[in-house]
Order: sequence, then C-alpha cells, then structure tokens
Amino acid sequence: MGSAAWNAEIVAGRQRSRAPGARGIADFAPYAESMTNSTRFDRGHTDDLMSFLAASPSPYHAVANAAERLEKAGFRQVAETDEWGGESGGKYVLRGGAIIAWYVPEGATPATPYRIVGAHTDSPNLRVKPIPDTGARGWRQIAVEIYGGTLLNTWLDRDLGLSGRVTLRDGSHRLVNVDRPLLRVPQLAVHLDRSVNTDGLKLDKQRHMTPIWGLGEVAEGDLIAFVAEETGVPAEDIKGWDLMVHSVEPPAYLGRDRELVAGPRMDNLLSVHAGTAALAAAAAAGSSLTGIPVLAAFDHEENGSQSDTGADGPLLGTVLERSVFARGGRYEDRARAFAGTVCLSSDTGHAVHPNYSERHDPGHHPMPNGGPILKVNVNQRYATDGSGRAVFAAACERAGVPWQSFVSNNAMPCGTTIGPITAARHGIATVDIGVAILSMHSARELCGAQDPYLLANALTAFLEG
Repeated sequence: MGSAAWNAEIVAGRQRSRAPGARGIADFAPYAESMTNSTRFDRGHTDDLMSFLAASPSPYHAVANAAERLEKAGFRQVAETDEWGGESGGKYVLRGGAIIAWYVPEGATPATPYRIVGAHTDSPNLRVKPIPDTGARGWRQIAVEIYGGTLLNTWLDRDLGLSGRVTLRDGSHRLVNVDRPLLRVPQLAVHLDRSVNTDGLKLDKQRHMTPIWGLGEVAEGDLIAFVAEETGVPAEDIKGWDLMVHSVEPPAYLGRDRELVAGPRMDNLLSVHAGTAALAAAAAAGSSLTGIPVLAAFDHEENGSQSDTGADGPLLGTVLERSVFARGGRYEDRARAFAGTVCLSSDTGHAVHPNYSERHDPGHHPMPNGGPILKVNVNQRYATDGSGRAVFAAACERAGVPWQSFVSNNAMPCGTTIGPITAARHGIATVDIGVAILSMHSARELCGAQDPYLLANALTAFLEG
C-alpha cells in the first residue's frame, strides 16, 4: 500500500471508528477475528510497515518518509529559524535524523496539554569513518565504526548496501541509498577457526568488522567518488558525510501461517511508523481532541541520546515551548501545559525467547501478537509508574487492543529508553511501552505480524485523549 493510500485508509478507518457502536480506533478489522485466525486480520498496516522499513535504511530516510506521509495528511513543515504562527493545524520540524510533529486543534488554548508519542529513528549498525578507504592483501575495504550495541555476528556474510546523507559545499544535504549488494563482512572459514562452534565466535571490533567491496589497490577518495556518482553531485562538492551500511534483504512474512515478520531496524522504526500513523489518524479527529497530539522521533538513542537531535537535547522542549508562545501564551501557560502532558515512550521490548526462557522473568513472558507491552523497572530504567499504567490501559481499552507486561529478570541488567530522559528533562509524565520482538539489535529482527497494527491503534486512542 502506498503512502497516499495508507493515509487515506487510516483516516477513513478513524472516521469509521467514530460511528455509533464502533470500538477500534483505526478500525481496519475487529481484533476478535485476528485472535482466532492470525491470517484473517487486515495486513494493510503491516504491509506498509514493511515498505517503510525497506525505504528507511538510515535515520535521515526515516524522517523524510515520515514527513512525506504527514504532508499527505495535511501537515506542513516549519523552519526553526522562522517566526511561528499560532494557527491551528498540523506542523512538523526536521532536524537531522529527528522529527517533531504536532497538531493544534481548533479551540486549543496556550495551556492545552500535549499527548506525546516518543520514539527513535536510529538502529545499531556499522558507520563509515572519516577516512573510509582502506584495505589489505589486495582487497579494497571500507573503514567502519561500530554504532550502538549491535550484535556483531549478525552483520557477517550478509549483503550490505550503503545509505545516509552527504553534506555539500553550500551546507545542503543529499540522501544516499545504494540499495544493492555492495559490501560484505566475511567470516573466517571454520577450517581456519576449528573451535568456533565449541568456544564461540570471538570478534575484534577493529580487526574483524571491516567490510570488503572489491579487489585492487586502495585509493584515497574512492568511496566518496562512488557516492558522488550514485547521488548525482560532483565529488568536489561533498564536504561531509554521515554514511552507514544496511542489509539489502527486504522485510518478509515468516512462518507457516505468516504470523511473524522479519526485517531490519524494527528497533525502533516500528514505533516511528506506528506513531506517524497514529498522529495522522488523531489529526482527523480535529476539534474533538482533548489535547495536542505530538510525535517526537529522536536520533542517537542507541548511544545515549546526548546530541542536538537526541532525547537528552533541547529539541522537544524548545518546540513545545515555541508552540505555546506562538499561541499567545506566557511561561505560566507553558508550565500548566507541561504539567498536564503525558508521553508514551514507544520502543521495542523483549518477547520471551523459546531457547533462552531462563533469561526472562518467570512471571512475565510477552508473546508476539499478544498486543503492545507495558515496560516496568522500579529503578527507573523505564519511566512507568502506576499512574502511567492506568493511562496506557485506558488507551488500549478504548482501542479494543490487548496488552502485556514486561519486567526484566532480577539477575539481568535492564536496558533503557528515551522515557526516563524525557521525564527527567522536561518534567513530563512518561510511560514506557512497545512491541515485543526477538533478536533485538540484530541486523534483522522478528515481531508478530499483528502487533504493529495493534500498537498503532493503541497510540491513536492515546493521542485522542
């Protein structure tokens, strides 16, 4: 389903859900049907997620694709350097690999609170170094740096493309997407590593993760010359680059009944896609909204969120404050708006692994297609508390969506999200949720085919207030 058809369908679904007696928020298909037969639910949303994943090999592509979908839903980009007006309607700001989008309904006051869906656009991968051309023993290679907590072995013997952006002499950017087999990180043959299957694979991040891309002598400038040709700009105009590798294998349904989906970057483009869908659907509700719905998709979550496009930076707070002031508000209005604001931090979580069930908490085993998960950690690695649980439960109930609880095994360190950062930085009540997946931080992850659709429904109900 194309983005235009997708937007039309979710808006139509939202309108159908407001008919007397309707339960589902997006209302593509009754959940009761999908509970009894996983092949009977409407796969339109999940099909579109797969298209979104394939078209978004980098954070810069992800925000460009989200923006395109919001444009078709009536949103318009505003520049941070321009003066903002206080008129109603949908707007968004792009900065690097981050997007903040919001919809101001008719009748909203400067003190109207926000309802925020938070997510992140980046995924662990291999990123190109400043001096990329390298090689050894007659092989031409590309120097890469490890980004985030990636599972290194999942990048071995996999056909890889190249994506990201280049910065030109005039400061403008061009997206790069070489979506064909170009690079490969070859694993050492078992004949030369006889103990690999007994002692485990041991990879040195510096020596063993350098991709090959051809044969011959190494020449400085080769990669950027190649990228320039692919992008259609003169090589001498390229003054900077933010490039990374990606698997060129497309997302696919998996399983006898196709009840699972395998694909790249589900952590966390699954939530970005669902949040974009939910914001477009909530905007269709117009003046019936009780708050101002917001999508905040940040970059750099996988390495701590400390950047001008990360959740630990000022971007979200600045955008929300400017929206208050553009509507004639004062600091008092800003304080009142933030005090009533709630954020759902949506990120993927761990489904119970059938081969390693002892690594999970024995009383909490989230399953694919069981609905979104509520993530709890009393040490504030997740921001959820009892009040947040009530907010999330109410949204799921309104949407007719089941949900599950997740907590880590006490003997296992717990990961974290943008949730605690958002709560602490902005004083905003925050709840951590997501979709349960397997193979998190792999080059290719796995989720239930229904869960993206269920998450989008729950997020829409939350954004409507």
